[in-house]
Amino acid sequence: MQRWIIGAAALAAAWAAHAQVKWDLPSGYGTNTFQVQNLQQFADDVARASGGKLRIVVHPNASLFKANEIKRAVQSSQVAAGEFILSGFANEAPVFGVDSIPFLATSYAESRRLDEASRPLLARTLAAQGIKLLYTVPWPPQSLYSAKPVSALKDLKGTRMRAYNPATSQIASAVGAQPVTIQLAELPAALATGGVDNFLTSSASGVDSKLHESVKYFYGVAAWLPRNAVVVNQKAFDALDKPTRDALLQQAAAAEQRGWRVSEQKDGEYLRELASKGMKIDPTADHLKKELKTIGEQMTADWVRQAGPEGKAVIDAYHGK
Repeated sequence: MQRWIIGAAALAAAWAAHAQVKWDLPSGYGTNTFQVQNLQQFADDVARASGGKLRIVVHPNASLFKANEIKRAVQSSQVAAGEFILSGFANEAPVFGVDSIPFLATSYAESRRLDEASRPLLARTLAAQGIKLLYTVPWPPQSLYSAKPVSALKDLKGTRMRAYNPATSQIASAVGAQPVTIQLAELPAALATGGVDNFLTSSASGVDSKLHESVKYFYGVAAWLPRNAVVVNQKAFDALDKPTRDALLQQAAAAEQRGWRVSEQKDGEYLRELASKGMKIDPTADHLKKELKTIGEQMTADWVRQAGPEGKAVIDAYHGK
């Protein structure tokens, strides 16, 4: 009898070990970013909600894959899940770049409307690539950082402007700057060696990457709010049992709501911190906004032409047409 009990216990332990699923989830961002902190809480909540049946291991700092490799890694089943910035893949499909059209959505309320208007097309586009969208969270508005004062866009001519997606490359070219592709994790080193003079990024990135040590001017042009997406390989998702899938989706919805709330809250905190570190903050930068708006209108028209009827439907839905 005792031998049978020991055998049954060993079998149960083996079944439990087999039942637990472990997913690796790479991110290109640092552990100190609110995006990764939200991601880690999501992973912890999934483990709890699934009763330990699904364990997600977050790999920040581009430690498992470089930021621009993560989407492909999920698509090709190298990892089960991942986090990446959508606009980095705008060359694959226009919908990935809709949130980086300058001055289309420049506040959290507008960004949420654009997210809702584009979500069905985004989900379908990812699904066609074997990827399931779990949630999105925006970065704070993208504003201009510069090593030197900028009074007009002409001051950017001939400078080296960091680019991280097709939209930022296009903006750099439009203002006469040279686009230099640099991932966020590499930006401090590029600034230290003089490899870049200015760039568009969020207040969050300014604090997290200690950009005040290299650049002293911040112009709050609030060009757009780029979104990070957290996704899962569809086959990996389908392999979960229904209670675990439900737990995952429930916690993804919670992570999305939390992430949007924290992003907006942190924006104000980050700006105050940058000012306290000696950065000269122009919170509205109206003179630059007026010039950039012309570029934005042209880029919106270009995007609609490229995206076709589906893209026009997204913009119409965003505008409530």
